[in-house]
Amino acid sequence: MKTLLCCLVLAAPLVAQRDFLTADEVDQVREAQEPNIRLKLYAKFAKQRFDLVQNLLSKEKPGRSLMIHNALEDYSKILDAIDDVTDDALVHKADVKLGLDAVAAVEKEMLPKLQKIQNAPPKDIGRYDFALKQAIDTTEDSLSGAQEDVAQRGKEAEARDARQKKEIEELTTPVDGEKKAADDKKSDSGDTKQKKAPTLKRPGEQ
Repeated sequence: MKTLLCCLVLAAPLVAQRDFLTADEVDQVREAQEPNIRLKLYAKFAKQRFDLVQNLLSKEKPGRSLMIHNALEDYSKILDAIDDVTDDALVHKADVKLGLDAVAAVEKEMLPKLQKIQNAPPKDIGRYDFALKQAIDTTEDSLSGAQEDVAQRGKEAEARDARQKKEIEELTTPVDGEKKAADDKKSDSGDTKQKKAPTLKRPGEQ
């Protein structure tokens, strides 16, 4: 799913990215420095997006398909943010059990409801079918992670973090080495050049 999404993003024209949180929600997240509180906030925001989807589906009105699509897309991005916060907290040895319990409870409630929409598709499903499938897949993955053994997930997060740091080092080190070699070569070349002896003759004089 993530591979397919990446391909679609690369193939699509460059457009402005839409924020998946409101300005007020961003402020709330910034104030919630403790991981468990932040996870509970994200879980609440995810449920609000799904409630919006259900509300829109209950009324047939022009333009609703775009709003449903955007709400589902925001929902998936919020779940991705939940996973990022969780992994980062586990890398730093933080206890996130309370937050993950809250996340799992919300996702358990929303997953069958999302699947119900897919199994009994509305007339305008074609305009947000991909966003719905993505929301279902993201919920399944996030729920599986929330229910995973915390100690095991912590080890996996640490290993992934170590790999990413190593990859960054491998990407940056050769560049630094090449730059140093180029600077050394330039310095050596400058030292070997012979400077012209000073003269009082005007240009063109023998």
